Amino acid sequence: MKGVILAGGLGTRLQPMTRFLNKHLLPVGPNPMIHYALSKLAESGIDDILLVCGKKSAGLFIDYIGSGREWDVRVSFTVQEEAGGIAHALALAEGFVQPDEKFIVLLGDNLFEDSLADEFARFRQRPEKAHVFLKEVDDPRRFGVPVLDGTRIVRIEEKPEQPQSSYCVTGIYMYDADVFDVIRSIRPSARGELEITDVNNAYAASGMLSYSILRGWWLDAGTHHSLWEASRRMAKGEME
Repeated sequence: MKGVILAGGLGTRLQPMTRFLNKHLLPVGPNPMIHYALSKLAESGIDDILLVCGKKSAGLFIDYIGSGREWDVRVSFTVQEEAGGIAHALALAEGFVQPDEKFIVLLGDNLFEDSLADEFARFRQRPEKAHVFLKEVDDPRRFGVPVLDGTRIVRIEEKPEQPQSSYCVTGIYMYDADVFDVIRSIRPSARGELEITDVNNAYAASGMLSYSILRGWWLDAGTHHSLWEASRRMAKGEME
């Protein structure tokens, strides 16, 4: 079973620390941030992982991860030459995924408590082609916010001024291989990037987007405060 970790980007919210080092290599407790994404996929039974990273720190990722033996997985690497958005990074995984496969995608700065194993097993048996994980948060205006109609996501609104729910869409996704065709169908946003929200909204419009809700803690460790909070939790042993 396959998983993709997206660990590129410029890490602008974490400057000046990220001027010379990719944010996913910053320490969180005793380990670099990327360690936990690998651990979560391995815990979920994913044994074949593609890491998409920027070229600035590619060698450091390889030095730390190697073949993936420490996590009892196989890790391969590909480089995103320029920051073009999450969907642009995901498109680089097309040759890694077989046409009939479903797979997990993690943003490498998402740290969380829940196991993904059961949800992935269910997703592999369901007809939906895409699945997102939601988390209730205090300020959903900072995130992509789902508009819900019962058990269905109608659409996802990116950083809305007036959120229609208290949930955000986390950086944990599941797709089938059709996602690469969907990425080809979207256009760059106003900031010139291919947005994963546009990908997910295409699935929502076709009724093929399912969701579940994270029950444990979740952090987007992309800011100074959330990085500190993640380190505090790891120091308390809340995730190995």
